[in-house]
Amino acid sequence: MTNTKDAATAGIVSQSTGAGRVLSGSLGVGPIVFMVVAAAAPLTVIGGSAPLGILLGNGVGFPSLFAVAAVVLLFFAVGMVAMTRKVPKPGAFFTYVGYGLGKPAGLGTAYLALLTYTTIQIAVYGYVGYICEVTVTGLGGPDLPWYIYSLAAIVIVGVLGYRHIDLSSKVLAFLLVAEVGIVLALVAAVVLAGGAQGLSLAPFEPNNIFSGSPGVGLMFAIAAFIGFEATAIFRDEAKNPDKTIPRATYIAVIGIGVFYTLASWALVMAWGPDSVVGVAAENPGAMVIITTMNYLGVVGEIIMNVLLITSMFACVLSFHNVITRYQHTMSNAGLLPSKVGSVHARHLSPHVSSLVQSITAFTLLVVFALLGLDPVLQVFTWFSGVATLAIALLMALTSVAVIVYFARTKSDRRLWNTIVAPTIGFVGLIGSAVIIGVNFPMLVGDVAEDGAPAFGIVSALLLALIVIFPMIGLIQALVLKKRNPAAYEEITAVIGT
Repeated sequence: MTNTKDAATAGIVSQSTGAGRVLSGSLGVGPIVFMVVAAAAPLTVIGGSAPLGILLGNGVGFPSLFAVAAVVLLFFAVGMVAMTRKVPKPGAFFTYVGYGLGKPAGLGTAYLALLTYTTIQIAVYGYVGYICEVTVTGLGGPDLPWYIYSLAAIVIVGVLGYRHIDLSSKVLAFLLVAEVGIVLALVAAVVLAGGAQGLSLAPFEPNNIFSGSPGVGLMFAIAAFIGFEATAIFRDEAKNPDKTIPRATYIAVIGIGVFYTLASWALVMAWGPDSVVGVAAENPGAMVIITTMNYLGVVGEIIMNVLLITSMFACVLSFHNVITRYQHTMSNAGLLPSKVGSVHARHLSPHVSSLVQSITAFTLLVVFALLGLDPVLQVFTWFSGVATLAIALLMALTSVAVIVYFARTKSDRRLWNTIVAPTIGFVGLIGSAVIIGVNFPMLVGDVAEDGAPAFGIVSALLLALIVIFPMIGLIQALVLKKRNPAAYEEITAVIGT
């Protein structure tokens, strides 16, 4: 007898794929939530994005933008969840776009998604190398270059990614609980102390929300959620995926939104509405560490510093798992070499795809090191900028695909789930993409002498990636359709009609 899980995955196993190419597992809601929330790197966001959002965005009102971003992404999630129930395939973005807008659009989306997750992973690898270098040197250890730590992290992540997903989920669960715990301890300490100027709802007052540059602030807020949407990628390894994936998606986006809003509010209260912008300007990178020392003492500061490193490690491990599964699904659709879709006989992991991803990350980091790029100002800033714009475009396109798919198939007649919510999500996401695009030079450090955004060579090259990668998919679709119609039609088994 075929069970629900088998039926859901059967569509992937075509004549070109084999029985040993389908992933399996029994992940529940908790492990999936841990993996996607770890990708969002909550402590890294509070330690890095929040101070920058306060400084460059709308100051005291920045915490409110986390709530705004969460609402926009929740509308997007409604449509995505509706799609997961009707399209039981693990490709997420490119699967849904393929079903809604056709195979060429699906392939273009697939390559854009690979670019998105690869660039954010590389960005964080650069940052974790820098943080490790500074931490080890500060503790009296050897002064090794940042890329040694980054390459070591790639090796460790590669080992975990090669093995069964359960191992990664357990590691991520432990690290995530620790980083969320220290932030909540800081929030509690600030509340109990009454903050620097008393506790208030100043960050949510309209005059503060719209002060400064709320558009720039929204850009940082949207970027902080990257990763929550990856729940659908783990469909084949989920227990009862028709229930697990929707629940994990809603829990992830709501949980991340509440956590970010609460923690950033506490950060503002810790210094007071009158002083927080000035403090962020002095040293945004160390703001959360200094805040922790003030409220939790030296021990708390040390714990926060260590967990900041593990937070970034958890982030790259989670994105490694996401990328390997994207590559695995694309291979089974005939879009990447067949070997990439292999599943390890004992670990039941996409081990070849994991090795490919590890080699890709290792090679890119070596190239960046040889070029002498700065791990934070260039590797982290440049490539997180690419990922931020690309993810907004991906989700906006997926929202359109959801609307088109249900309008054509009539398989779900709930207006809220298939038209209203996806439309609101699209408007919010495309608006965010425009804001991010306008401010892209600032995000990657390409600015004029007066500090205003200025599109230069760096901005042009990075933005070109967002155009080139989807074009690769579109060209591949056209070539397959012309030269190998059978292979082109075979794509339907994974990414739609």
